[in-house]
Amino acid sequence: MNRWTFLKWIAWLGLGAFCLWGYWRSQQTVTILLDDRPFSIRTHQRTVGDVLREAGLTLRPEDMVSPPLTHTIRPPATISIRRARPVQILIEGRGVEPSRQIQLYTLHSDPQTILSEAGIALGPGDVLWVDGRRREAGSPALDGGQPPREIRVVRSAPLVVRLENGMRRVIWSTAPTVGAALREAGMRLDPADRLVPGPETPLGGGMQVSLFRARPITVEADGRIQVISTTARTVRELLWELGISLHGQDRVIPEEGSRLQGGEIVRVIRVAEGFEIEETSIPFPTAWEPDPNLELDTWVQKSPGRNGVLQRRIRVRYENGQEVGREVVDETVIRPPEPRVWVYGTKIVVRTLETPDGPIEYWRRIRMLATSYSRSTAGVHPSASYFGRTRTGLPMQRGIVAVDPRVIRLGWKVYVPGYGVGLAADTGGGIIGRRIDLGYDDEDLVLWYRWVDVYLLTPVPPPESIPYILPDWPTPPSP
Repeated sequence: MNRWTFLKWIAWLGLGAFCLWGYWRSQQTVTILLDDRPFSIRTHQRTVGDVLREAGLTLRPEDMVSPPLTHTIRPPATISIRRARPVQILIEGRGVEPSRQIQLYTLHSDPQTILSEAGIALGPGDVLWVDGRRREAGSPALDGGQPPREIRVVRSAPLVVRLENGMRRVIWSTAPTVGAALREAGMRLDPADRLVPGPETPLGGGMQVSLFRARPITVEADGRIQVISTTARTVRELLWELGISLHGQDRVIPEEGSRLQGGEIVRVIRVAEGFEIEETSIPFPTAWEPDPNLELDTWVQKSPGRNGVLQRRIRVRYENGQEVGREVVDETVIRPPEPRVWVYGTKIVVRTLETPDGPIEYWRRIRMLATSYSRSTAGVHPSASYFGRTRTGLPMQRGIVAVDPRVIRLGWKVYVPGYGVGLAADTGGGIIGRRIDLGYDDEDLVLWYRWVDVYLLTPVPPPESIPYILPDWPTPPSP
């Protein structure tokens, strides 16, 4: 190689080196912050988008680039890139809406903001799970962190609870069963409460349940007293629930159709009936037969009499084992009574009695209790029109006696030893049976109270006016 050729090669090499140096000198350094991690490149590109393409970075529409892709680069240049992160959003509809799954690229870290970005709104009672952890409603927003990997939205289902008072309560819940939803809402269920459908029923959208609260009832039945909690609303339902049956004449208080409000006492009355045979005696009657051959006030027993026998069939009613009533169903005379027969005399014999005033004739003697009275002691007020007058209208004076006309007829004359002859012309409220009240004037009143023989004086009255059988009251003392 000659000198000229060598110099030409040196010139070309120098020119090339100069051109390379000039090309290098014309490049600018761009710093790229990729998710806050910096790296630098040298480039001749003049826009942000060209620089990023030259750097081999592929962007998603959700990524955030600053400055914008069309922005012209001027040194010193810095490009900030925040990549959107993928988030899986799972929607569990639970019958409220179809379940679905969404993948979303986002720059946000707050779950609720991400849901808003995806056009998903949270309803009342919805539950939010973020990366396997439950996020309570009203939690503060998360800023500056990494987006979650998974967001799960569990839709709450509306549960309409019908109460007995006609009210309704709507509960939004994500619980798996009806019972769990009520517990979450603070509606405690007692073991005796009744829920229709039952508490283990899976909760679904638009569901309605009826809640019947148990009430305390005291039940007295078959010798036991128990206080139970029941949802029965009538006495009939309560008995069915307890397996208590009514038979025959059994009854319940209150009646089977009565409504239960709580606190009542329900009594079951077991009714039974039995029959008893009872025999009682039938007292024999007394019969009287006249005998003209027997003297007056003479009695002879013809037959002693015999009691009869009456048989009764009696229905006995028992309530809860205690006798509460008896009813005679029928009666049968097993043996009729036989009367006691007395024969009394009707023969009248006139006799003579010697007295201090001379002999008298009498046809009957009666033992009687004698008392005495006068016009002022007869119990009549002096202003009365009949003061001092007897039953027959005669003036009250000595010689007037008061009698019971069933024993001594008015108008008959009597003789009383120690008093004398008297005319039966008065009666009195206390002069009954074998009583006689001896009349006096007020000036010579003598008080009597003793048993005496009273003689009925002749003439003998007609047979039809004679009381052959006298009352036996009062009874004379034994001699």
